[in-house]
Amino acid sequence: MTLRVHDTLTGRLLEVRRRAGRPLGMYVCGPTVYAPAHVGHARTYLYFDVVRRTLEADGTPVTHVMNITDFEEKIDRRAAALGVSWRALARREEAAFFRDLDVLGILRPTHRPRASAFIPRMVRVAARLEKTGRIRGEDGVWYYCPPDRPRRENFPMGEQLAQHAVIEAGHPFPETGAGMGDFMVWQRQEPPRPSWDGPWGRGMPGWHLECYAMAQEYLGIPVDLHGGGLDLIYPHHHAENEIALALNGHPFSRAFLHTAFVLQNGAKMSKSVGNLITIREALTEAGPGGLRWYLLGPRYSERLEWDPKALRLASAEFSRVRSTVARWLSGGGGGRVGAAAARRLADEVRAALSNDLATDRAMDLVAAFAARIDRDPSGTIPRGERRSATAALDEIERRLGVPVR
Repeated sequence: MTLRVHDTLTGRLLEVRRRAGRPLGMYVCGPTVYAPAHVGHARTYLYFDVVRRTLEADGTPVTHVMNITDFEEKIDRRAAALGVSWRALARREEAAFFRDLDVLGILRPTHRPRASAFIPRMVRVAARLEKTGRIRGEDGVWYYCPPDRPRRENFPMGEQLAQHAVIEAGHPFPETGAGMGDFMVWQRQEPPRPSWDGPWGRGMPGWHLECYAMAQEYLGIPVDLHGGGLDLIYPHHHAENEIALALNGHPFSRAFLHTAFVLQNGAKMSKSVGNLITIREALTEAGPGGLRWYLLGPRYSERLEWDPKALRLASAEFSRVRSTVARWLSGGGGGRVGAAAARRLADEVRAALSNDLATDRAMDLVAAFAARIDRDPSGTIPRGERRSATAALDEIERRLGVPVR
């Protein structure tokens, strides 16, 4: 069975496919490590965790790359406030980030490159961009000036700005006219801020070069699947895609997948704004299984308004499902719900996830299965069917990453 998702660039339902003879290359934009990650981050990485689990469960090997942005203005500011170096802060928060993801059961990426280790490659990308003749200097910051692109080749800009753009320091984000779509290639700055020798003096390369250089190194351009939160479409993924169009002649990825926001009081959760619930706080409240159950409840394309009461209800439902299924498996009586029902459930969950990553449908199927067991007076699996049923349930757990027994 193949996995199909709605490609954000074209709006079409596309099959996620790998090139012959190599693993499927999935590049997911990682965190800027300056403060604890929040549940909005967790939700995005959970969906891509399910993507990877679903592909691998169907026999498709996956090379999963996630970048770590370990130098950036927000890191500088917080490091200065704490009286530590930018590098020390970044390493501390990177370690905490992966501890949180480990507890939540998110598989670690195959490669986790740090931006600071990719400076030479990023400089080489900048030099290639310079040869296009579309580099200009402005106040010590260099931008790549893209030409007009047909809609089919890159994301629209004006309509994206108001919806989900993340404002970068010093970037005016004009919605029309000259400068629309420009992005930083090199910024001059001196220590103690992060800086390296480069073609335009001492400074640092732009963020968008980072992901292009890493994807090129580990996966090749185009990658098979690329994504992150909706806020990355513009300017980040627009800029990455523009680099690929300029240097490779085709888009950055064969398919793009973007996840909707987690909202707090109607506004997108954000570390920079401070309206957030950290992953650690949510794990303390609901545990890893309950939190996964809650965050995967809606489809990836649907926004989730953070609701502590709904989290508690989801966690309680998860506990009921798990205890019901465990009780069913521990028996040995003459119940009417047997291994064949578990096998059908596994097939239905597989079909749901393969059809546009319908985690909402998958979770409902599992909950309905537990409810069916509850309606059975004996509540136990028929004798001799436990091993077969357990194998089917294990398959569901491998795909969802949620223990159901």
